[in-house]
Amino acid sequence: MRTFGLIGYPLEHSFSARYFSDKFKKMGITDAQYLNFPLESIHLFPTIFEKGYNIQGLNVTIPYKQAIINFLDGLSEIAQAIGAVNTIKISKDPAGKLILKGYNTDEFGFRQSLIEHLKPYHTHALILGTGGASKAVEYVLKTIGINYLQVSRQPRLPGQIAYDALSKEIMQSHLLIINTTPLGMYPNIHEAPPIPYDYLTSKHLLYDLIYNPEMTTFLSEGAKRGSSIINGLQMLILQAEKAWEIWNTNEL
Repeated sequence: MRTFGLIGYPLEHSFSARYFSDKFKKMGITDAQYLNFPLESIHLFPTIFEKGYNIQGLNVTIPYKQAIINFLDGLSEIAQAIGAVNTIKISKDPAGKLILKGYNTDEFGFRQSLIEHLKPYHTHALILGTGGASKAVEYVLKTIGINYLQVSRQPRLPGQIAYDALSKEIMQSHLLIINTTPLGMYPNIHEAPPIPYDYLTSKHLLYDLIYNPEMTTFLSEGAKRGSSIINGLQMLILQAEKAWEIWNTNEL
């Protein structure tokens, strides 16, 4: 039985196992399964290969998209450029040794789900959060020519600002706002990034990488003020299909 799965912690919020299980049923795939592998520490990662599964591919979610790189044998060009991995292809060399290569399909999912919603005035963005999920967002914005600031609770680098530095001027000049933090994710659905929502307008586009719940508090606050909103479900589907494509090609 070919096994695919998801590593991260916690995993109660994730729809990936259900998505792939439904996909296998629809496609009549009977020789594959998709399992969750919750890991309280990234150092437990090697233990999943001791369970006897024929693991051929993995997805990686919060909080291990950067930490997992130390366990891999190589990276795709895009994963290398982004500095974060959400997909691992697992193969064997002629001697039977496992070879783990990291990819980033978040980049593909985010790009494809964002492009159709952009307006000519979406030239400046705020990226909320600086973790592994933010890296693919940064990469996409750079490649499509959108300037951005990162918003962090503890800004340390150039181009990063604190939440309490978000003035009316900054909010009104940055009309694309992307939440890459887990704030508002199930079960903590009443949480939201601490931005000054009263400065939002009908020209703002709010994108939340969270897809569970479908309407986060972050998105709800934007909708109340007439902003356009997107949740992370389409990105999830697009990145998952890209991962499936990677797992099922012979290219290394």
